[in-house]
Amino acid sequence: MENKLSKKAQNIFEQIRQVDEYGNEFWSARDLGKVLEYSEFRHFIPVIDRAKEACKNSGQSVPDHFEDILEMIELGKTAKREVDSMKLSRYACYLIVQNADPSKELVATGQTYFAIQTRIQEIRQMDEYTSLKSEVEKRLFLRNELKTHNIQLAEAAKDAGVIEPIDYAIFQNHGYMGLYGGLDAKGIHIRKGLKKSQNILDHMGSTELAANLFRATQTEEKLRRENIKGKQNANTTHFNVGKKVRKTIEELGGTMPENLPTEESIKQIEKKEKKKLNE
Repeated sequence: MENKLSKKAQNIFEQIRQVDEYGNEFWSARDLGKVLEYSEFRHFIPVIDRAKEACKNSGQSVPDHFEDILEMIELGKTAKREVDSMKLSRYACYLIVQNADPSKELVATGQTYFAIQTRIQEIRQMDEYTSLKSEVEKRLFLRNELKTHNIQLAEAAKDAGVIEPIDYAIFQNHGYMGLYGGLDAKGIHIRKGLKKSQNILDHMGSTELAANLFRATQTEEKLRRENIKGKQNANTTHFNVGKKVRKTIEELGGTMPENLPTEESIKQIEKKEKKKLNE
């Protein structure tokens, strides 16, 4: 029942998505406010204002993501009236649900939906990524992205109180357990048929790397945004983010990460690529 409700909620965000005459997707602020269960638009405006501030603080152009428009609403069977509204980008929606009332059920669903979908869009829109043709190229790109974001995740975890190497290993395991249905790093090694010395990330395909990239980026953002402190709280945060990414994969009909095939070591591929360049 819970899974059906969650799928229905995910569909709601897609159902209210619109496309303008130039082929750009957007969401109406009034439609989004209704979906997020704000009884009146005026109660939703402070949430939008906080999201705008977050957009500005992230170095993004506010008008690029929040465009003021006039929208027609029906007053009765025949009467209509123009009202103020906004065209929201996917990123704007992501910032809005991060700043909305967390006690509302669809806000929590929206946070997961827009976080994952925004990250997917970011990767797809990267000039480097869109030019990639082969699975090998995508693996190399995503592995390097994950390497960078793991460093940033480690810094965020350190700020939260995860200091010692053993504590960070435990922190990482919590993320894996959330994403891999309870499997920690050791369990993933066994499931994937990897030796203890082999790095899990080096043997992932692009789909699995992308899932782990979402896990890392969203955990880092949540730790910083909510100023989470304490090892246990950081561990719980990492686990819950991993679990949400897993749930999203399930709802989209994807293959669970532990069931994805083990790939050739990325290090071996890098050696081959360098050899080709030197020939």
